[in-house]
Amino acid sequence: AGIVYATDAAAAGSAVQVVGVFPAGSHTLITYPAALLAGKADGPGAAFLDFLTSEPARKAFEDAGFGLVR
Repeated sequence: AGIVYATDAAAAGSAVQVVGVFPAGSHTLITYPAALLAGKADGPGAAFLDFLTSEPARKAFEDAGFGLVR
């Protein structure tokens, strides 16, 4: 038995069985922030951040069970 993120359980498919879910209000919102470092506005990090906010990335995140907060 173990506690994992819902997205990890979903990705594991039939290899795991979810027996309980923590209510949303029982914990702080889980976030994965992304930001550029100062002075790096035109480097590869900027292109990656642009990709993370693109429609294909949004769809991939949602398909994997992630919600997006901006």
